[in-house]
Amino acid sequence: MRTKHRKTMDLIFEDPVRPDILWTDIESLFVALGGEISEGRGSRIRVHLKGVRAVYHRPHPGKETDRGTVRSVRRFLNEAGVR
Repeated sequence: MRTKHRKTMDLIFEDPVRPDILWTDIESLFVALGGEISEGRGSRIRVHLKGVRAVYHRPHPGKETDRGTVRSVRRFLNEAGVR
């Protein structure tokens, strides 16, 4: 895992929850951790990581992820045994 991915992970687990993490950085982190990403309908993506699955909506029109999605990503990574 590169330094950029480590920084993204630190931002995801930072308290208070940050509303300004770029979604592209989170997707890049999923891939770096060995996750598989597949496109769904519209802005949906499906993520499969270490036997755990999740569905997310890419943010639009902005690029930053909101607090609720960051909490969901945090929970997903914990369930997958990352961190």
